[in-house]
Amino acid sequence: MHNYYIRKKQMTMKQIILILSVAFFFAFNSYAQDYKTGIGIRSGWGTGLSVKHFMDKTTALEAIFDTRWKGVAAGLLYEIHQNAFNTDLLKWYYGAGGHIGFWDSKNVKWGNNTGNYSIVGVDGILGLEYNFEEIPISISIDWKPALNISGYSGFWGDGGGISIRYTF
Repeated sequence: MHNYYIRKKQMTMKQIILILSVAFFFAFNSYAQDYKTGIGIRSGWGTGLSVKHFMDKTTALEAIFDTRWKGVAAGLLYEIHQNAFNTDLLKWYYGAGGHIGFWDSKNVKWGNNTGNYSIVGVDGILGLEYNFEEIPISISIDWKPALNISGYSGFWGDGGGISIRYTF
């Protein structure tokens, strides 16, 4: 009987933590329209993390860390954002940057099983981003072609993804 009351007390504490977390989450909704920084997940041809930081109202830096083919890659992009379709919360953006990545050749479809691949290259990006007014969340979809200059060189046109970020 004593364990029942302890468990009941723990559930109540979990509920309080959940309620405070939700309240904290919605406390920032005034920043949802024009956010300064957003951190979230990215999924597409690679899966990982996206961090976007606005330097002013129209220019941002975005860092992308993702995994693909059991390897890792990191990229940094300079982006320019403009209103899309006369909608305040919808923006289209474009930009350029660079990336670096590392793979074991056994895990890539283009590998020759002779060791590891390290790549360095340049990226472009073209996308749409929507910032929710009611909650501090942004969602974006983009196409991110890449040209590898070093390592496994060549054009990769299959980059892109969907990102969901918490904004503040």
